[in-house]
Amino acid sequence: MKLFKTISIYSIVLMLTGCDSFVEVDLPKSQLTNDAVFDSYSTADAAVADIYVKIRDNGPLNGSYTGISNQLGNYADELTAYGGPSNPSIPFYNNTLLASSGNVLQYWNTSYNQIYAANAVIEGLQASKNISEENKERLLGEALFIRALSHFYLVKLFGGIPYIRSTDYRQNSTASRMSVEEVYKNIIADLEKAVLILPENYSSIQRIRPNKYCGRALLARIYLENQSYEQAANEASSIINNTTVYSLAVLNDVFLLNSRETIWQLQSTAAGQNTPEGTLFIFEQGPPAFTALSSQLVDSFSDQDLRKINWIKKVQNSGQSWFHAYKYKERNSTAVSKEYSIVLRTAEQYLIRAEARARTGDLIGAKEDLNKIRTRAGLGGTTAQSQDEILSAVLQERRWELFTESGHRFFDLQRFKRLDAVLSLVKPGWDANDQLFPIPQNEMSANPKLRPQNPGY
Repeated sequence: MKLFKTISIYSIVLMLTGCDSFVEVDLPKSQLTNDAVFDSYSTADAAVADIYVKIRDNGPLNGSYTGISNQLGNYADELTAYGGPSNPSIPFYNNTLLASSGNVLQYWNTSYNQIYAANAVIEGLQASKNISEENKERLLGEALFIRALSHFYLVKLFGGIPYIRSTDYRQNSTASRMSVEEVYKNIIADLEKAVLILPENYSSIQRIRPNKYCGRALLARIYLENQSYEQAANEASSIINNTTVYSLAVLNDVFLLNSRETIWQLQSTAAGQNTPEGTLFIFEQGPPAFTALSSQLVDSFSDQDLRKINWIKKVQNSGQSWFHAYKYKERNSTAVSKEYSIVLRTAEQYLIRAEARARTGDLIGAKEDLNKIRTRAGLGGTTAQSQDEILSAVLQERRWELFTESGHRFFDLQRFKRLDAVLSLVKPGWDANDQLFPIPQNEMSANPKLRPQNPGY
């Protein structure tokens, strides 16, 4: 499959992606109109595919040093930043972000850029008369999924935010922040619509375009954050019970391109290229030029834990040792691509259901799910008994299972209200106000309705 058909179609979809922020002015009249883009399925499909390219290359989910897998790993207790002030991870590692931070502004602008593009797709498809209902529903479902996904990372990073549903810049430039509860309500509404119209099957074996189960997997995560525990368990069960498509893989196969554990992943830039995460995290000599796993994380693993053996690699030099994430094994290109960047996978669904079951009192079911993950890691069953003990065990298991994956550790501590208790012990720069990022200063200056600023900034 050619890379999302984006090279030949890119000029057609510029009108969908030409803004950095939702407060900019209207696009030039010289650009191709929505009617032309959505006059045929092929151009409409390419417009949607281009958004996945932007998700992969920019914003929170990009796998390079600017993405949240790295920066939130440094912000929490997964990673240690090396190098001098030129390393852009240092402010995250030291918990010294400012409202003027370029990386924070990038998260805000690129996320709303992707939301704008999704909204342009939704509006264009709704007005289109030349695309079949089946194809229109699939693309609408994907656009709703993207809109929900981007708002999810924004609300987790910034707290209350505007929920943007249109391409009207004048309206968007004065949008007010919603409460976190309102944002989740809108995310859930978008995902519930998406699940209804997305197809059951993937469009390719590579699982790079969302199907119905991708929507349900993200819904499970959102319901958990929203404290809708029964719904979270039900959505997670829909993936876990679909054993013809999804299953836990052996550890060294989890992050391979065709892993049955993958629910949704982002395709690499070109044939033979692998993941930016592999390039970022793997280093072959010390000291690390950029980042390494924290000693707190590495020391927390049992020596019998197969994840420590298979997903962490030691590098030694002059009597010193450092460790890097080794989930993705390929640092460079290969004859054919072996790994894509995974965003949603089945193991998370077991852990979502374990937590949801524990919070609703189904302690036996929670332990069964927890032990599925532990058994794969070569560990015995959990000894936790009470609800509090099981929830603590889930939090710890998530730390071992999901490290350096899209900021899970920070978000987990945030959800469990354990950020201060945990990070104040290991991060000298940690402050209670660091639980949210600052709203970018230039965005607040442009739109006073984004005020007040988050505490501490």
